[in-house]
Amino acid sequence: MLQQQETSAAVRRYPNILLTGTPGTGKTTIGEAVVKTLQETLNIEFIYLNVSEIAKQEQFVEEFDEERNTYVLDEDKLLDWMEEQLGNLEKGFIVDYHSSELFPERWFDCVIVLRTENNILFQRLEKRNYSEQKIKDNVECEIFQVCLDEALNSYKHEIITERVNNTVMDLDQNVQFIVGLVQNYLQQK
Repeated sequence: MLQQQETSAAVRRYPNILLTGTPGTGKTTIGEAVVKTLQETLNIEFIYLNVSEIAKQEQFVEEFDEERNTYVLDEDKLLDWMEEQLGNLEKGFIVDYHSSELFPERWFDCVIVLRTENNILFQRLEKRNYSEQKIKDNVECEIFQVCLDEALNSYKHEIITERVNNTVMDLDQNVQFIVGLVQNYLQQK
């Protein structure tokens, strides 16, 4: 396993950014758009890591929770794998996951918490064919700002930004905001 200082901001060439928020807030859409925009406009290659997809692909799951209709992560295996990936100091990473408390603080330079109005979130989750209970659980998480509170309890407040993502205009603004964060990071290096 890599030493802690090897994944710290002091030695990274590019920033690592965590996109977090309730499922349906737009993490994947924004993450993929940021990576594409950075490549096209700044010729910077960032790596997009969708933690849920990686856990399934790499079999970092312990079981499937039928009641919640979701996989239970093998956190140790996942974190070991991610530590190795994030140890590549010549790349920047956009990490997409609904929970932020799982990851060591040293991994990230910015934490973006995406928020969405409840009625819009409900519609997005319906389109994903989520069960009625899963929609209810996720909308309640958004109402009670669970993802924001998790981030605030897990990271320095100065690296956390809360962003609304309800519309296509919001999405575009959020992508540009994150690209701006990367540009600012590079100017300070």
